[in-house]
Amino acid sequence: MKNLKKDLKAILKTLNGLDQKVQKLQEQIVETKPKAKTVKAKAVKKTVVKKVAVKKVAVKKAAPKKATPATAVDTVFAIIKKTKKGVGMAALMEKTGYNQKKIANLVFKLRKQGKIKTVAKGVYVKA
Repeated sequence: MKNLKKDLKAILKTLNGLDQKVQKLQEQIVETKPKAKTVKAKAVKKTVVKKVAVKKVAVKKAAPKKATPATAVDTVFAIIKKTKKGVGMAALMEKTGYNQKKIANLVFKLRKQGKIKTVAKGVYVKA
C-alpha cells in the first residue's frame, strides 16, 4: 500500500512536470505560428495526458441470480390471494396437483403466519 502511494505521487509529479512543459510549448507555438496550428498543440497535449493516465481496474459484477422455483407455500398462497370469496380444498388440489394432506399442511403454515384465514370449513381467503 505504501509503495502504491509512493508510485502514485511520483506519477503525479511527472504529470505535473509534463503539463508545465506542454503549456510552455503551447505558448511558444501560439507566439510563433498562426492560430490554425494551436489546435494541433492542444491535441498533442491531450494525447500525452491520455498515454500517462492511470489505468482503471475492471470491477467484477455479481452473477445474476437464477430464478428459484416458487415454493409450495407460495403457489398455494398465490391462488388464495387471487380470490375474493375464497378457495376450497378441492379447488386447491385441482389447481396445484398436490394431495389433500400436503395442502392441509400448507394451509396450516399459512394460517400460523397470519397470511390467510378460514371463512368456512375448507374455504380460505387472504387475511
